[in-house]
Amino acid sequence: MGRRARLRASLGAWLRRMGRRHWYGEGALHLLLMLASFALTGYAGLRLLDGDEWPLVVVWFVGAALVHDLVLLPLYSLADRAVCAATAGAGRHRAWTAYVRVPAVLSVLLLLVWFPLIAGSAGTPAGAAARYELATGLPGEEFLARWLLITAGLFGLSALLLLGGAAAPRLRGAAARARRRRATKRRSAPSGR
Repeated sequence: MGRRARLRASLGAWLRRMGRRHWYGEGALHLLLMLASFALTGYAGLRLLDGDEWPLVVVWFVGAALVHDLVLLPLYSLADRAVCAATAGAGRHRAWTAYVRVPAVLSVLLLLVWFPLIAGSAGTPAGAAARYELATGLPGEEFLARWLLITAGLFGLSALLLLGGAAAPRLRGAAARARRRRATKRRSAPSGR
């Protein structure tokens, strides 16, 4: 067996092990995606820390981690428990919580990203709000109304999906009953003649 054949065989064995989730615990595609995301994150980190403001980036990152772990995590855990308690009682399904969670998380994420403009601090000449306004080309007064419209749209779409999911079994049941009636009429029609 030549060197190329041995290399090909060992690479094939390694790929089969990766496909069986033997060594890594997930498939080869997952590993490839994780490596690509780490490479992208490393590149973005190097670009962020390249300028003169890298101490501010480090302080912001540490501060964001602390605020998330000490303030935001308890708050949204408490909110999630309240939503679970509200949707679990009175015959409602616990699966309904996803129809509240997803639009709420997206709305809060948009609020956190665009907070300087949504809060109305875009009138200040310096700072992050002015940079956001310059980057988007929109006046700062419009961001609160747009965020509220997006939030209402997200919850409205979620409500439509919930209604569609709740109505689907009823519609399937009605369609099945109609098919049974038609089949019964077809069988009884020849025998009645």
